[in-house]
Amino acid sequence: MLERGKEPTKSGQSQSGRPRANGAEKPAEFVEALAKGLAILECFDAANPEMTLSEIARKVALSPAAARRSLITLKTLGYIGQNEKRFHLRPKIMTLGSTFYFAARIDEVLQPFLRDLVAKFGDASSVGTLDGKDVIYIAHSSVQRARRAAAVVGARYPAYATSLGRVLLAGLPVDDLDAYFDGLVIEPLTAKTITDPVALRAEIDAVRDAHYSTTVDQLDYGITALAVPIRAVDGRTIAALNTSGYTGMIDADYLIRERLPEMRIAASSIAQTLTRYPALASVIGQ
Repeated sequence: MLERGKEPTKSGQSQSGRPRANGAEKPAEFVEALAKGLAILECFDAANPEMTLSEIARKVALSPAAARRSLITLKTLGYIGQNEKRFHLRPKIMTLGSTFYFAARIDEVLQPFLRDLVAKFGDASSVGTLDGKDVIYIAHSSVQRARRAAAVVGARYPAYATSLGRVLLAGLPVDDLDAYFDGLVIEPLTAKTITDPVALRAEIDAVRDAHYSTTVDQLDYGITALAVPIRAVDGRTIAALNTSGYTGMIDADYLIRERLPEMRIAASSIAQTLTRYPALASVIGQ
C-alpha cells in the first residue's frame, strides 16, 4: 500500500537513489515532474484511449496524487481532456509530433524517396529509428488499406519484431546490443514471432552479416517486409528503410530478388542527401 503523496519505488534507480533513464543515471538537473507528464502522454494507445486516474497511475507507476497533479497541468495546457472520470488525449497533442516533422524537414528530405519506392513497387515503405527497445516510424508512404498494425508516422513497435528494428539492432555496438537484451521481454505478437532470445540474437547477427533483414508475420499477420540500413558518413547505422507487402502475395525471397538492389540504392541516396541536412542527420542518428 502506497503512502499518500509517496510514489512507488522504481526498479531503474541507482544505488544513490537517483532514478536511471535508459540504463544511465539521470543528471542532477533532470526535471522529474516533466518526465512524469510526458510518461502520462505516452501511456495512451489504441487499447487504452480513455483511462481513469487510477488506471493511468498504475500504468506509469506513479502515486494517484502525482498522476493527478500532472493530469491537471496537462488538462490546463490543452493536451488532455476529461469525460467524467475518464481522461483522454486532445488534438493539441498532435502539434508535438508535427513540430518535429516539419522542423526536421521529413517531408522534404525523406518522403520523396518513399513515394518513389511505392510508385515503383506498390505496397508500403517507411523509415524508422531506434528509441530504447522500440522502433519509431519517422516517415511513411503507402497505398495499402489493410486492417493490420499501422506503420504510420509516429507509430512505435517492438524492435525485435520488425525488419526496421532488426536492422537497427544489428547496427548497434556489441555493448549496446547486450544492454538491449538485458531485461528484454519478448511477447509473442503472432505465432511466428521469434521469442527465444538466443534465436533472436542469432537472427540479428545474421542481419549484421547480410546488411538487410526480412520478416514474415513477426509483428502482425499479413506483413512481409525487407529493411536495409541508412548509414552516416562514419558508417554508423542511423536509421533504416523498409518495403513491405501482404504475406501470401509476396514472400521474403521475392523481396530479396526483386527489391533489395533498389532498396540499397535508395538507402545510399538518402544517406547522401542527409549530408546536406546535418541537423536532420544528427536528430535521427542520436
